Amino acid sequence: MGSTRRSLIDSAKVAWISLWAAIATLVLFLPVTLAALLSSTGNLAFNLSKIWAYVMLAVTNVRPVIRGREKIVPGRSYVIVSNHQSEFDILALVTTLRIQYRWIIKKELRKVPLFGYALEASRNVFIDRGDHERAMRSIRESMARLPEGVSVLFFAEGTRSEDGSIAPFKKGGFLVALEKGLPILPVTVNGSRRVLPKKSLVFTPGPIEVVVADPIDTTGYSRENLQELVDRTRSVIVANFDPEYPFSRTGRA
Repeated sequence: MGSTRRSLIDSAKVAWISLWAAIATLVLFLPVTLAALLSSTGNLAFNLSKIWAYVMLAVTNVRPVIRGREKIVPGRSYVIVSNHQSEFDILALVTTLRIQYRWIIKKELRKVPLFGYALEASRNVFIDRGDHERAMRSIRESMARLPEGVSVLFFAEGTRSEDGSIAPFKKGGFLVALEKGLPILPVTVNGSRRVLPKKSLVFTPGPIEVVVADPIDTTGYSRENLQELVDRTRSVIVANFDPEYPFSRTGRA
C-alpha cells in the first residue's frame, strides 16, 4: 500500500512539473523571441528567461538562497565556474547571481522545442562536447559577440554528477579565461541533487544554497600552468560543497 501511494505521488509530481514547464515555455516563447529581435545584446531575452526559472521554483516550492553575492563586482565580466548536481542548478543560479551572463551548454539543448530557441535567442553558447576543437571555436566566436560586462558560466564537470561527488574539471572554460584575461568566479551549489536527482522529474521541495567565493585573478597563469588554475578553482568549490545540505545546517529540510 505504501509503495503504491508513493508511486502515485511521484507520478503526480512528474505530471505537475511537466505541465508547468510546458505552460511557462509556451507563454514566454513569444516575448523572449521578440526581445531577441529588439535587442542585439541578448540582455533583454536573458532577463525575460528568468521568469521561467521563477515560475518553476514557485510551483515546486524550491527556495534558493545565496551567500557571498557581495563578492561580485557589478559590470565586471567573469568566467563563472560551478559544480553541477541537478537541472535545478540552472534555476538557482539564474535567480540568485543577479548579473548578466550566458551559459556554455551542450548543443543538444538547442533541439528542445521552443526552449532551445529561447536559449539561442538569449545568445547562449552551444558546444559540441565530443569535439574539443569545435567547442573551443564556438566559445571564442560567441565570446567575441558578447556585450561588455556580460559573463559566461560553465559547469566544469561537463555534466551532472552521477553520485553527488564533484568530478574532475574540464579545461575549456579556463582557457577562455586566460585568453580574455577574465577572472574566474568560483560558485558552489548545495542541495540541488536532493531537490531533483539526475535522470528524474520527481522533485522534492526545499532549499538550494548558492555560495560565491572570492574571484580568482588569472594574471600569472598560462597554458603551461593551466592545471594549477583548474585545481585551485576546484579546491575552492569543493571547500564550499556541502553534500548533506540542508540537514547539516538545521537537522531538517
